[in-house]
Order: sequence, then C-alpha cells, then structure tokens
Amino acid sequence: MVHFFKIIDRGTNAEGKEQIEVIWVDADEKDQVEDVQICVVMVGLPARGKSLIARKIVNYLKWLSINAKSFNVGTYRRTETPKPGAEFFDTNNTEGERLRRAAAEAAVTDMLQWFSTGGHVGVLDATNSTKSRRKWIKEQCEARGCQVLFVESKCEDDEIIDKNIRSVKVNSPDYKGSDPEEAVRDFMNRIRNYERVYQTIDDDEEKDLTYVKLVDVGTQVVINNIENYLQTRVIYFTMNLHITPRSIWLSRHGESMFNVSGQIGGDADLSPRGMMYAEKLPDLVSKIVPEGTKLKLWTSTMKRTIQTAQFLPYEKKEWKALDELDAGVCDGLTYPQIEAKYPADFKSRDDDKYNYRYRGGESYRDVVIRLEPIIMEMEREDNIMIVTHQAVLRCIYAYFMNIPQHRSPWMAIPLHTVIKLTPGAYGTEMEMFNAGIPAVSTYREKYGSAEMGESEGAASADLSMLADTAKTSQEPDSVPTGPAPVEKLEKAAAKAAAKLGAVGESVGELAHKLEQEIETIEDKVREQKEVIEEAVLKRRRSLEVRGKKDTDGDTLLME
Repeated sequence: MVHFFKIIDRGTNAEGKEQIEVIWVDADEKDQVEDVQICVVMVGLPARGKSLIARKIVNYLKWLSINAKSFNVGTYRRTETPKPGAEFFDTNNTEGERLRRAAAEAAVTDMLQWFSTGGHVGVLDATNSTKSRRKWIKEQCEARGCQVLFVESKCEDDEIIDKNIRSVKVNSPDYKGSDPEEAVRDFMNRIRNYERVYQTIDDDEEKDLTYVKLVDVGTQVVINNIENYLQTRVIYFTMNLHITPRSIWLSRHGESMFNVSGQIGGDADLSPRGMMYAEKLPDLVSKIVPEGTKLKLWTSTMKRTIQTAQFLPYEKKEWKALDELDAGVCDGLTYPQIEAKYPADFKSRDDDKYNYRYRGGESYRDVVIRLEPIIMEMEREDNIMIVTHQAVLRCIYAYFMNIPQHRSPWMAIPLHTVIKLTPGAYGTEMEMFNAGIPAVSTYREKYGSAEMGESEGAASADLSMLADTAKTSQEPDSVPTGPAPVEKLEKAAAKAAAKLGAVGESVGELAHKLEQEIETIEDKVREQKEVIEEAVLKRRRSLEVRGKKDTDGDTLLME
C-alpha cells in the first residue's frame, strides 16, 4: 500500500512555531498506483538540470515505495562513443545522428521492457529536443498502455547555466579526465549544436500532451492536461526543485542522558559530553561551511536538538515532523527491557524494521510519510543544516543517497558528527566531520545483542559503515563492460572483518556480522551481474540498428 499526504492547513501554532496539518490518503482512494504506468520524458537543452531532476524524481518515488527507474540515453550512447566531442552532436554529422538515434531507441525499448516486469514510473532522461521525437516517444508508450508526462526544464539565465556547466558537466562521464576549461569550451559548442534544432514544447501545436514546463528554476511553471493523481504528485515534486548547486549539513543531537543510560525515545536533556558537542559545533561548522554561506537551521521540537543547536548563529526553525520516531509503549525503555517485556515484538522489529510499528507508536514507514512535507521544503531551500534524531536522519539520508528501504533502518548515524551532502546530476557526494568528542554508540546490529555500550572501536565502526553505505548507494554513471572486480569485493570483506574484530565483539556476534557482510557482497555481485547482462543486451541492440536508415528524415539529437 502506498500512502500520500494532502496539506489542508499551514501556519503557526500558539507558540509561534511553524506547523503543517496534513491528512494521509491511500493510493487506492485515488488511482491505483499498481495499475498506472507513466513514462516521464525529460525535455530541454543541455545544462538545464534535466539529469538532476530525473534522478530526483526516481529517488523520491522509490523513497515512497513506488517502483521507479531512470533511463539515461547518454549512458546508452557512451557504450559506442565514450567521450565524443561537440562535433558528434552536429546536425550535419550523419554517423553521430545514427548513433544518437540508436541510443534513444535502445533506451525506450529497455524502458518498455521494464514496464512489462512491473515498473510504475520510468524516466527517459535526454534532450528530446524536437516535436517529432516527442511524438514518436508518445506513440511508442501509448501503444504499450503507458501514460506519458513531459517535463521541460527551460533556463535563459546565463549565470545559472555557466554554474551548472562548471560544477556539473565538466565532471560528467563525457569529460572525465579532461582539462576543465577545454571541457567548458567543448560543451558550449555542444549546446550551440542543440540550439539549432531545439523546439520547446508548443502550447498550441502540442496541447494534447501532458506536460509541465519549469522556467528559470521554477520561477514560472506551466502545467497542461494532467490526467491522474500520480502525475500530480510528480509535478508537485518538480515544482519544489531547483537546479542551483547547494549543500545540506546533517547532525544528530549531542549525546543525551537517555543515550548514556541506553533508553530509547523520551525528551531527555544533553549529557555533559553532549553539551560539549553543542559548544564545539559552531567552531566545527565555521570550518566546513564556506565563509559567507547563507544557512538555515532546522531542529525538531525536542530539547536535545534545541540544546545542541543553541550556539549556532543561524536563523532557526523547529519542526514537529523532525521529532524522533515514536516508540509508543517502549518509550523510555532499554533494548534489554524491551526484549524481556515484548520478546515477539523485539524479533518482529528485527525481521522487518522498516515496516514494524511500535505498539502505540510509529514505524520507519510512518516517519517517511510525515517527512514528505519536510523533503519538499528541503528541495526548495538552498543551503540548510538539520539537527535531529537517528531514525529521522536515516530516512533523510536514504532519500538523498538512494538507499533501499530495507537497508535504511540499519544505517549507523554516529553521534557528534556532521554529515555534508552535496546533490548533483550524477549522484550525491557525502563527507563526514567528526567533532572528536567521545560519545556512546547507539547502533545495534540486526539480530545483535540488546546490550549497547561505549567503545571507541564501535564509534569508529559507525563512521566506517556510513561511509561504506555512501560508496555503494549511488547508481553507476555508465554501464560496466567487464566482470565485477572480485578482488575488490574480497578486500571489502577483509576490511569488514578487521573492522568488526576491532570492536571487540563476542565470537557469536562477529560471526553473525560477517554473515551480513557476505550477504551484502553477494548482493553487490548480483547487481553487477544484472548490469553486465543489460550492457550486453544494449550492445547487441546497438549492433542490430547499425545501418538502419532514418525513415522519417527528422533531425534527432539525443544526449
């Protein structure tokens, strides 16, 4: 079951704190998501943020339990031409045009095949710059019973375009290892080639299309012919996006008295070490946030986050939606107490931590639902810092880093650490900055001991696990052409074993954690195998379309 929210009121409460009142709507009260398949077709010139928007849409929908996938035509094209120059995109380049068309056809074919396996929302990420190309895509999708939603990103602001080129495009797979200034010049020439044939969506001639136009980073939005609730959700999300570079800083509250005693939930004050973190945080932030950066600061309404943020010199806002996961009848208990009092519940939560709901409390799925308005607000903001709680940060981190839901509740989010996220078109960069103030580790492994304690090794392992999660969460920029590097996986296993041994766990716990590490490695191997099989299939298709003549004579430029 997929749930959505509908905002019915927004304002401030009696204490002057901002609040959003929402009602939750099950998908089957609207269009059944299971019965809807939508192809979201990106439209626009290069450096207009299309790939960023496409990736954001996919992450957002997957975060909401909707099966979504992006099909980047540039990735298909790079299997034949890994690093093309601007001349490859010239309308007079017959061979380049043939290869671009073949890449587009392969991407659409794979997307339609994916729909047949149960996919709900596929995003076709390319310029789709001509009316004839958009007409062809619409016909292909509708012939398979798929709805089509066009999302056009238009931008005439030279400053934004230049910033996108220098911060995003010069680091794209097409220019990896190239001189930055030469990459900028070549990409500008590529844009000029696209501009010769680019046709914006015509409000009159293409009025039958379902589309949204995002003009100059959302300063103007044009919406046409929306057909159902899921399309509305996608459009509302895109209206909150912007494509200008920014960073997000995340931190848990400082160590609390409940953390020290091993209790969960509650509204405890900071411990003495937690207060040390609060006092040191302004100095740490001043070193990692560029001078002159305008930063907004959000906290939950709980004392430990407010106390942690009290010395930071930024505009502050408290959000009820950022409060910690509600532990219900288990609030204030330790894990050993929960295991003794509710043994069946304790095991059920380990079996399916994302969906398990505490008696009278919440599940991680519930937290995701109440965080959706927060995510919308975050996407509207520029640079922002959030001081909140472990479960909430797990959900936010999973959204930006594209972490599968079954893994997100098991991520280690260490205390006294600031996490910096920088979203981009090809993934989100993650950096961690530890304050160097000791704290307990509140991380508990799946099926691990209910006991938690203080250990420098455990705290270090928390940081390492989060870093490893970031490395494996990003989708590949291009399709691998060879087998998975087994030696790297073996090194990862050895590193995991050494890391776990350093924590000083019992032999039984170490064995269980090693089993989990092995399962993770096996998952990576399976994923690599699937990617390789897709690459082989795409290669075969590209060979099949070689020599294929352009039957309609249209000029079709694709990324």
